[in-house]
Amino acid sequence: MRVLFFPIYIVRQYERGVVEFLGKYRRFVNPGLNFQIPFLEITRTRDIREHTMDINPQQVITKDNVEITVDGLIWVRPNEDAESIKKTFYNIDNWKKAVIELAQTNLRQEFGALTLDECLVARESISVNLKNSLDILADEWGLKVSKVEIKQIDPPNDIKSAMHKQKMAEQERRSMRLIAMGKYEAAEQEKLALIQKAEGEKEAEIRVAEGKAKAIELINEAAEKYFKGNAKELKQLEVLEASLKENSKVIITEKGISPSIILGDLPVKKE
Repeated sequence: MRVLFFPIYIVRQYERGVVEFLGKYRRFVNPGLNFQIPFLEITRTRDIREHTMDINPQQVITKDNVEITVDGLIWVRPNEDAESIKKTFYNIDNWKKAVIELAQTNLRQEFGALTLDECLVARESISVNLKNSLDILADEWGLKVSKVEIKQIDPPNDIKSAMHKQKMAEQERRSMRLIAMGKYEAAEQEKLALIQKAEGEKEAEIRVAEGKAKAIELINEAAEKYFKGNAKELKQLEVLEASLKENSKVIITEKGISPSIILGDLPVKKE
């Protein structure tokens, strides 16, 4: 607040004021150049910008009888209309102190209606409720409460220690759950891989069997076509095929392969 005694003075853009004639309200003044009667009139101005005020840390008791320490911030400003400015001068002596005291009282009421767990998660709702309550009450003083923030909610050390242990236990439980889930998924993947491998091997066996059956079919067809009535020559080819599968050595002569073959290192004479 500024008190102006000069006959000519300037009210700044962020100020509003009242002129008193011999101590009695006479008129409202806006920003700009203003005049008053020396010695008979004085002008009092009020800063209408947002004022930031601290709610000092205080002890409050929750609904479940836990004593916690809380503090906060308030943003409040005088309204700029003439009636509100008059209220800031004539309805309250020290509006800033009054708002702080009112905030502390309402803060205790808000936290007293909640349990500790509710207080820890309801910071935003407490701020909104406190702001609305203060705004209604402060209107009688020509003030507007713009915002309230709860800065800190500090439980006792033993409560904080118990909460820390509970948090660590919860984190460990989540970690174990994630590990178990990972092992389960790995086992499922391994099971799926084994199933796919078995199916692949089965498919390969089926293809081999089909190949063998096809080969036998071709051999039978060839035997029927080329060796019909020549069973001796067919038998010689079968013996030759068996010998080649066992890594045997074959001597080829001018008369063909029928005279003799060597199984391993021993010659065997064939008729």
